Amino acid sequence: MKKLITILLAVLICQSSFAQKKIWDETEEEKANRLEWWQHDRFGMFIHWGTYALAGRHEWVKKRERIPDNEYQKYFDNFNPDLFNPSEWARMAKMAGMKYAVITSKHHEGFTLFDSKFTDYKATNTPYGKDALKEWVDAFRAEGLKIGFYYSLIDWHHPEYTIDRVHPQSATSQDEYDELNKDRDMGVYRDYLKKQVHEILTNYGKIDILWLDYSFPGKFGKGRDDWGAVELMKMVRELQPEIIVNDRADLKEYAGGWDFTTPEQFKVSEWPTYEGQKIPWETCQTFSGSWGYYRDEHTWKDTKQLLVLLIESVSKGGNLLLNVGPTGRGTIDYRAKNSLSSMGEWMKYNSRSIYGCTEAPDSFQPPDHSLLTYNPTLNRIYIHLLDYPLQNFTLKGYKGKIKYAQFLHDASEIRISAPRGHWGRDELSENDLNLSLPVNKPPVEIPVIELILEDF
Repeated sequence: MKKLITILLAVLICQSSFAQKKIWDETEEEKANRLEWWQHDRFGMFIHWGTYALAGRHEWVKKRERIPDNEYQKYFDNFNPDLFNPSEWARMAKMAGMKYAVITSKHHEGFTLFDSKFTDYKATNTPYGKDALKEWVDAFRAEGLKIGFYYSLIDWHHPEYTIDRVHPQSATSQDEYDELNKDRDMGVYRDYLKKQVHEILTNYGKIDILWLDYSFPGKFGKGRDDWGAVELMKMVRELQPEIIVNDRADLKEYAGGWDFTTPEQFKVSEWPTYEGQKIPWETCQTFSGSWGYYRDEHTWKDTKQLLVLLIESVSKGGNLLLNVGPTGRGTIDYRAKNSLSSMGEWMKYNSRSIYGCTEAPDSFQPPDHSLLTYNPTLNRIYIHLLDYPLQNFTLKGYKGKIKYAQFLHDASEIRISAPRGHWGRDELSENDLNLSLPVNKPPVEIPVIELILEDF
């Protein structure tokens, strides 16, 4: 009897623990339906914009250079983006092939692009004098783009936000932190954070994506309890039940606490997993080495690198959120503008290999120097030729699986034929196919072969 009671207690404890790990109730099918548009669209624009654009040397300039509030104030006092034309930004995003966009409503510096009731440190109090977030929302919606808000959990301006290891005033010992924070109340900031998230989720209509950034638990760090993340996320789900939320509020263990994971500034080697299951994911990347406008930063990626980021993300079942950092006058940096145009030219002819696509079935292996994407609805494989082959192009194990082959950019047939030269014929196994490609590379950055598959 005593053993039975012990077992029942253990079960009750487990059930109680499980209940505490749930933000809301949603089936896997319901979640898949909620994320369906996002996993179809695959390509979005990230926008990091704030007063740090005036410094022009990285969005973390306040931390990097340990700038005190009184010195940093000059960027607020002079924030007047007179050339800000969000309709132009939206057109650039759309022409590049992007389907959604996420903007920094507030970054770590604490400055809000929106007209918050809970701070004076906002765009409407600068020389610009307008709610820049509202202007942006209206313009992007007008172009048919989904919209998302980034909101920084971190705040280097709020007087009650406790100083931590990523703060501009960071220290080296517990005693120093205790002294720095003796008159600060993180509870006051938690309430402020929650009220501002409530504002951005109620004042601008339907919001498609929420990016909360970011948790850093551990010594002199902050995690879910510091943000009041559980209650915060419950509010988010109640206010915007269809919203998609990233995974940086330290709620990975909570059902409903996140929707997708966010590898930043690197290419994943395979589809990310959590507890052994493949999960929705999106990599956030920059054109250069900075998120905010950085005048003198020169490590800019070329068009092919950017396209490979996009293609490779989709080839592993993920999305790409590609960032621009507008200038202090509100314009898109000319280098980013040129890259968006180049990507748009490629997407104009090859977006069918991106939208609605995902990782190819295991039975289709990528040929050398290429990446595969797969559209399960159209039943087509897309081979992205990173290095253009010389005439003979062998598809190992593809025999009996292909109805028809063509270049995607112009729908010109690619013949399935025996390889040129007896050496090629000798190397072709009975399960392989050979495509006969033209000698000259097609006039696109990365040519794409579209394979229309037999039913399988």
